[in-house]
Amino acid sequence: MTGLRFTGQLVRRSRPYVLILLAFRCFFAPQARAQDLDKPLQSIDEEITAFSFAPDGRIVYSVRRNIKTKKYDLQHDDIWLQETNGKRRRLLQGDRFNRGEELFSYAVDSFHWSPNGRLFLAQLFTTSVVDEGRTEDSFQTLAFEDSGKELRLGKGESLIKNCFNATWLQDNATIVYLNEEIKPRMLFSFRYANISTGPAGPAFEGRTFIDSDRIPRTNAAIAVEQDRAQSGPPRLQRLELLAQDDKEVATLDGYAAGLSVSPSGNKVAYFIDREVLEVRDLAAPDHFVRLRVGLGVFHWSPDENRIMLKRAVERKSGDLVLINIPQLPAQKSSKDVPILTPTPQPILRGIAIREFNISPDGRFLAVVLPGKRNLVVFPLPR
Repeated sequence: MTGLRFTGQLVRRSRPYVLILLAFRCFFAPQARAQDLDKPLQSIDEEITAFSFAPDGRIVYSVRRNIKTKKYDLQHDDIWLQETNGKRRRLLQGDRFNRGEELFSYAVDSFHWSPNGRLFLAQLFTTSVVDEGRTEDSFQTLAFEDSGKELRLGKGESLIKNCFNATWLQDNATIVYLNEEIKPRMLFSFRYANISTGPAGPAFEGRTFIDSDRIPRTNAAIAVEQDRAQSGPPRLQRLELLAQDDKEVATLDGYAAGLSVSPSGNKVAYFIDREVLEVRDLAAPDHFVRLRVGLGVFHWSPDENRIMLKRAVERKSGDLVLINIPQLPAQKSSKDVPILTPTPQPILRGIAIREFNISPDGRFLAVVLPGKRNLVVFPLPR
């Protein structure tokens, strides 16, 4: 991800986004049909940089805002909330968001809601001026109530520094996040924070991980562990985040990206290299399959029989396809596992997209198209 560069100004890379929320039946059908993109239910004519559905269907989203100082052009995104009735409230006015005398620019990168839908975290990609002419990039996270009030963690700051992929535990008070150990984003450690007590220190101290994803509706996560020297193979671990217990699931032949736990928490998928996706049964880890689909970004269908794959890496544009997941057979040896080549089913008429997601209730597909800016909502076809 490109940050700010110093040439007498701080200039953030342009992020032209279109966020289109498309509800469609074909995701659950064997063959995908073309979608009607011309009849939106509603639209938000802004330059959207990130968004997330709340559990109850509300949408939190950020809008790009540029501000000028005497020496620099900065980006300070606004944050808005759209209610289920369509009313919108600005929760954060970016040009008023400051931290003392520190000069910085930020774009909202993602949002994460608490289980009860009353709190959320906004992950910021931030570039700070540390010396005249020198800048430093980092991920930082702000905590909010859905009213827009900033949450002061332990009566301290609402901003968690060096905080990546933060999520809420089931108590709606504890935050678990990744802290970068080896740059750039090679290895991470786990850390805690709490609304009442503030930063609470490390979890699984001394251990490092490449990636992690929460198991839905639990305080557990699946993580890919790698030793700090990066000499041993990556290992798939189930982590109990409060108890700090762990159980090894499998030793992997490789890990490239994309760790994702299925909606039921019964399966996990990840790329073992730039071509092959491995899908594994978490209850029976020797049951897995390998699919040659090409590296990209994917999400599970609610029935877990398919994945939706954007055939490009994050922040890059690519077409969107459906991939059927076959039965997961028992494998005697990972070295002898056949690699299957499924037939992808194109959707969205083959239009290139930049980002996408599926609403928690499985009713909507969110698609970010390159070169556009507005957010458009389509109802589920009946």
